[in-house]
Amino acid sequence: MNRYRSDKRIKAGSALGTNQSINRIRQAVREGRISVRNYVLKENERLDILAHRYFGDGDLWWILAASSDIGWNLQVPPGTKISVPRDLNLILALI
Repeated sequence: MNRYRSDKRIKAGSALGTNQSINRIRQAVREGRISVRNYVLKENERLDILAHRYFGDGDLWWILAASSDIGWNLQVPPGTKISVPRDLNLILALI
């Protein structure tokens, strides 16, 4: 039973930023279906800043977290390897 099944805002748990969408992104990156560029996080950088730089929208930080398999946090330690999807449209097509 999916507790999100009747919630139209998150489309039964499959909308952007939900557990199912995150798992799809992680699997696609692992299988090589999503091409990524590697980026090493520097001091004072956050995922929302990188999301704005690469996608034009800081609210998409969770895509970086999902593709990098680093959990659910905006702030991660400097030196963390971030996998940045090269094509946001491929990510959006997964969801």
